[in-house]
Amino acid sequence: MNNWIEGLHAPLFVSWQLTRDCDLACLHCCTDSAPGKALPDELNAEEALRLADGIIGAKVGYVMLCGGEPLRAPHFLAVANRLGEAGIQLKIETNGQMLDDALVERLARLPIRSIQISLDADTEEIYRRQRPGSSLAKTHAACQAVRAAGLPLEVTFAPTRLNIEQLDAVIERSRSFGAFRFNTGRLMHIGRAARLWHRIAPTADMYDRFEQALARQIASNQATGDTGTDSGAVMEIRCDPWTVNEGLNRTLSMPPATLLILPNGWVKVAGALRYVCGDLRQMALTEVWAKYRVAWHNKAVTSALHQGIVDESYHGEANDWIAVPDGGMTNDRVDGRSSERN
Repeated sequence: MNNWIEGLHAPLFVSWQLTRDCDLACLHCCTDSAPGKALPDELNAEEALRLADGIIGAKVGYVMLCGGEPLRAPHFLAVANRLGEAGIQLKIETNGQMLDDALVERLARLPIRSIQISLDADTEEIYRRQRPGSSLAKTHAACQAVRAAGLPLEVTFAPTRLNIEQLDAVIERSRSFGAFRFNTGRLMHIGRAARLWHRIAPTADMYDRFEQALARQIASNQATGDTGTDSGAVMEIRCDPWTVNEGLNRTLSMPPATLLILPNGWVKVAGALRYVCGDLRQMALTEVWAKYRVAWHNKAVTSALHQGIVDESYHGEANDWIAVPDGGMTNDRVDGRSSERN
């Protein structure tokens, strides 16, 4: 395993799930978020701002605020302002339902690296089926508001049996909005998607057509002779890693210099694994970063990585958190609490 992260005093990137609460209950949701599903022990505003100060003090350069729906967290703007005013680059991952002109205007005052909006269909009917409680019109309006404010727009597309045939239409829609990047890949076998897998996972034939459509779209980009990420002339299409397993396989040789923070301040070793390696309610970020680096040498963690690589159904346990053995967190604080969360 490449030990390149050993020389880093802090993570290069932090992905911070502010809440499990969400205004939607998407069929493919990795975190199993839904209305009223905030964790019982999520960080309050004071604790969240204290954590933000810890991130600033550790000189982390890039933070993604996500969820659930991060805009549902009462302290979302306070956290974003605290981080942004310290010069930290921000990425906001949202479904777009609450992202109106007034909020976009406030975000435009901060160092925003991107606003990532999920756009999983190009017709209202399919969009509402995959994202119960949603409005495609609101999502389109959010995309337009982001670009009107001069902010960089990033779009994600999670393929399911419901929406996979609309890939080309969604790519063209994203281009029309001026998105600089379009992200996709195979559906992840995590969270609600794992439970509904038999209903929503695309068939092999569907994936064959999906890959062919992506190949055509990427070839069309390459024919322009411009990658587009700097000039904005061409939208980048990103589908690498193609599967969670491919991403995990890479981490075996080079663990990422990232921390994934859960809404209650716990830190996961990897999104697709069950293991928790630290508690930012009780530990400094630098202390948790040290435990994270050690966790990548833990036999239980590496065994789980290998198991997840060969069997994608293993990721279905990713939200049933357990402490890394001998990692400094006791299982009486972690294990056995999944029933409270799910």
